[in-house]
Amino acid sequence: MNCRIGCGACCIAPSISTPIPGMPHGKPAGVRCIQLTPDNRCALFGRPERPAVCRALRPSAEMCGPDNDHAFVYLTWLEQATTPHQVD
Repeated sequence: MNCRIGCGACCIAPSISTPIPGMPHGKPAGVRCIQLTPDNRCALFGRPERPAVCRALRPSAEMCGPDNDHAFVYLTWLEQATTPHQVD
């Protein structure tokens, strides 16, 4: 499956805990990656400085769904489901 042109959900919804050029501390969930172009394409795609987590994420029917809204909802859910919660 190929990325849906102009989506950008995977560059906004999840957190990235490793450095990104221009974002040395990564990025929190829901924050637009600085490397996401105005037309929602990755400026680092295919370049060695692209974070490993980004290189490993592959579009899928389950994740991307039929539209961008589905992708945002799915990736937000995934982020919340995999975020360690502090226990008091």
